[in-house]
Amino acid sequence: MLTLKIIQDNPDFVIERLKIKGYNAREIVQKIIETNNKRRDSQAKVDLLKAEMNRLSKEIGILFREGKTTEANSAREQTAVLKNEIKELDASFSEFDEQLSSLLVNLPNLPNELVPAGTTADDNLEVKRGGVIPQLSGEKLPHWELIKKYDIIDFDLGTKLTGAGFPVYKGKGAKLQRALINFFLDEGEKAGYREVLPPIVVNEASGFGTGQLPDKEGMMYHITAENFYMVPTAEVPVTNIYRDVILDEADLPVKNMAYTPCFRREAGSWGAHVRGLNRLHQFDKVEIVQIAHPEKSYEALDQMLAHVENLIIKLGLPYRILRLCGGDMSFTSALTYDFEVFSAAQERWLEVSSVSNFETYQANRLKCRYKGKDSKKPELTHTLNGSALALPRIVAAILENNQTGTGIKIPDVLVPYCGFDIIN
Repeated sequence: MLTLKIIQDNPDFVIERLKIKGYNAREIVQKIIETNNKRRDSQAKVDLLKAEMNRLSKEIGILFREGKTTEANSAREQTAVLKNEIKELDASFSEFDEQLSSLLVNLPNLPNELVPAGTTADDNLEVKRGGVIPQLSGEKLPHWELIKKYDIIDFDLGTKLTGAGFPVYKGKGAKLQRALINFFLDEGEKAGYREVLPPIVVNEASGFGTGQLPDKEGMMYHITAENFYMVPTAEVPVTNIYRDVILDEADLPVKNMAYTPCFRREAGSWGAHVRGLNRLHQFDKVEIVQIAHPEKSYEALDQMLAHVENLIIKLGLPYRILRLCGGDMSFTSALTYDFEVFSAAQERWLEVSSVSNFETYQANRLKCRYKGKDSKKPELTHTLNGSALALPRIVAAILENNQTGTGIKIPDVLVPYCGFDIIN
């Protein structure tokens, strides 16, 4: 969440920047400032009353020693009155503090100056394009037909076992899935990311720390008995490793990656654009996460973009990189780039990765800080993450773009991982 300092010091700037995200922040910013002023006034009054109590306590001792019992008892009565006033003011402070927290968590992150104006995905800015869109000969089948033809992914069986959006991968389909995960992890290790294998269920504090909670869109699966949540992305557990942690400045950046299944309710999703692997309730993804020095986080973002781009190039997929406009960005992001690959049979672009810099927004929720050897106090880090990569649409594009009359050719880079070079 945004720091109180930036809101107090630059309210008009905050209001104007959030207009880029299509968010009218004027009322909530005013409430934040008013509530914080009331909270500070309560604290100031408490401090004055406590100082008076301390003075009276010393005076009472002196009066008793001097035998002035009446005056001492009168002072005692005054301290009792002060205690009640302090108790009431403490309650007011707690109430203001709770109100302030509720207001702050509902204010989005400020978009970086590079974020283009716009309200929908149509306003996103294409910054790069690469690869060659394949020209398929003969009948070209979409992946939901190919998976039936070669019996590699079964949606009907998944529906039987669980429900729609939970496919079963079989035979070479399962091996391709595992090959992609291992390939992404190996490439991440080469790029300096340390692999972790986190839980796929997290507590409420973790969901709050990275901004998934409060869950405004109802996208997370909630386990009510224990108040746990199924992870929508490995970003949540991996970033929360550093919740309430003070890092040594010399150790920055911290680079971690993780493979996890991901779970999203995707409420309200329907239509041809979400058919087959295009949108699932459970899918596999490798996530990269960095905890970076504020002065170097945009260098880290560029490195992460280059890493994701390299993965797609090695898979031989045509791609484009988009800088998201304000209206298409997430609540928590300061700057986001999306990677899309072209699906030759569907003849459309499919999003396969988002890479974002959150600056201090998540770190402030997490209380993730760093301290240099000459620092007087810890400072907030910047946090970044990106999909490297999400599998379903990558698989869809591989199947569709590499289909031939004799089968589906496996990208050369995956053959050592798969143990086969064609699905037939």
